[in-house]
Parts: sequence; structure tokens; C-alpha cells
Amino acid sequence: MSDIVLSVRDLVVEIPTRNGILRPVDGVSYDIRKGEILGVVGESGAGKSMAGNAIIGLLDRPAKITSGEVRLGGMQINALKLDQLRKLRGRRIGMVFQDPLTSLNPLLTIGDQLTETIREHLNVTATEALEKAIAGLEEVGIPAARERINSYPHEFSGGMRQRVVIALALCAEPELIIADEPTTALDVSVQAQIIALLKRLCRDKGVAVMLVTHDMGVIAEAADRVAVMYAGRLAEMGDVRDVLTKAKHPYTAGLMASTPMAKQGQLRLHQIPGSMPRLGEMPQGCAFSPRCDRAADRCRQDPSPVMENGFSGAACWFPIVQDVEAET
Repeated sequence: MSDIVLSVRDLVVEIPTRNGILRPVDGVSYDIRKGEILGVVGESGAGKSMAGNAIIGLLDRPAKITSGEVRLGGMQINALKLDQLRKLRGRRIGMVFQDPLTSLNPLLTIGDQLTETIREHLNVTATEALEKAIAGLEEVGIPAARERINSYPHEFSGGMRQRVVIALALCAEPELIIADEPTTALDVSVQAQIIALLKRLCRDKGVAVMLVTHDMGVIAEAADRVAVMYAGRLAEMGDVRDVLTKAKHPYTAGLMASTPMAKQGQLRLHQIPGSMPRLGEMPQGCAFSPRCDRAADRCRQDPSPVMENGFSGAACWFPIVQDVEAET
């Protein structure tokens, strides 16, 4: 039996406008296996969150999936009707959003929100749901969970609220969690705690996690594999250590060079010139070519190659070749 939880193939999301069709997600493919964390990284506007929302069916109109497949445990879910998709949300797919305060209902206690979700998706009594909710809070590190389950969201700190949101995403025992920038609103020390929590829960429960972030440091700490997105397409994908230390795509190399490192003598960070093109103003060739110091005529004329099935590699006509002899 395959351990692939989520399989995305050639996913395309389009937005019709008066001036033409925009493609915020263009031919994206990847797999996420049981117990694996796939980090999806890129600048704002790269299509990371749009890809995650497309998977769970939370695209805002008029955006829609126009081609490709999304399979959860072998079942195609992007063609399901809305009521069928709603049954999957929370039960088989959990979601962790960026801002925990807006993810929770301020008028309901933490316990009410947890038990309501549990009873909606699992066949349990009210007492069993309450005990499961308390156990879930304890599992994510909420102290005195039995007493605090009757608290309201505003009575928790930002880090504690994010733990509650993670408990909410896990309470119905899903196969997949989509975590959209789950640490952005938190300070550095709390970020480290949340990352450690996600990693532990992923390993202990065998849950597959899609971790969307713009922070390469979070990717380095949390992810098993990484997918680098640029202008709606996959620029590079592979094992996190290989991608971060031996980047093949110039964009990935630029992201790594612009990440602060604890290196003696490092005075200035690298800056990728220019900015990501607007969806309605894509260049003729590779979308990254106007910002790339390695771009040649072919890059400016032909779109970048698409990685077959989203497996390891770089979508670049002239990928960076690592000097193996220099490394050894």
C-alpha cells in the first residue's frame, strides 16, 4: 500500500479578468508522504498559499482550478461537490492559518470550539469529546488544560493560541495538515517551539504536513523536502539539505544568499534585484529571467522547463552545477 497521502499533478489555478486570464498556480506537481513535512517556500505572490487553498477547496471566486488533479489517499478531491468537500475539511484535512486570533471564534470558549469539531467529524459522546479535547490541548503543550479549556481565545498568548489552532486541526485525526505561515505572527522563541511541536506531532502521528512559508530558516528547521515556488511555478524541489546547500536554480541560490547567517565577517546580505512580475505582466521566457544574472537568450525566449511529476530537480535551462571537487 502506498504511503503517499497527497498527490498533486499539473495543478493549474486561473482567475478570469477583463484583461485576460491570470495563472497564480501554473502546472504544479508534488507528493507528500505519511509522516513527512513538505516545505513550500517563495516570495509573497509566488502562489504558495493559493496552491494550499486550492487543495482544500478554499479558493475565492472567481479563482478556480481549471486543470490537474489533487488526490488524497488515492481519491481525487478537486472534482468533488462542495458538500462532499466540506466533509473532508477538518476530518481528513486540517488547516492551520497564519493568525491564530482570527482563526478562533472570540465568542466561544476553546473547549466549545474543540468539542464541536470533534463531534461533527467523529462518532463520540459529549463526554468523550470533552476528554479528547483536553487530551489534545495537553498534547500540544497547553499547561493546566483541564482548567483552561473553558477559557476564551483572548485569554491566551499568541503562542498558546497557535497551539490551540494546531490542536483544533488535529482533533479529528486528519491525514494531512496544511499549515499556512503558522509562525509568521510569532516571535523567534515561540516560532522554535511551534516548529518543534509540528515535527513531533508529524512523527508521532504519521500526519503529512504541507508547510507554507517565506522563511528559509523555518524550512531548514522543519521540512524534510522543500518546493521552491516562483511566479506560480515550481522553480526547484528536493530534499531540504540538498536544496539549501546545493541549490541548482538561481532563484533558490538567491534566497539562500539573502538569508542572515551567523558568519564572521558577513557585512551585507545579498539582494535579488527587481521584484516578482505581476500575473498580468509575465515575461515571454522564464519568469525569473529579468532578475537572473545567468539568463541567456533562450531564457528570455522560452518558458522554463517543467519538472516531470514535480520530483527533485530545478526548472532552469542553465542550472547551477556544483563543484564537487571543490567541496571534497
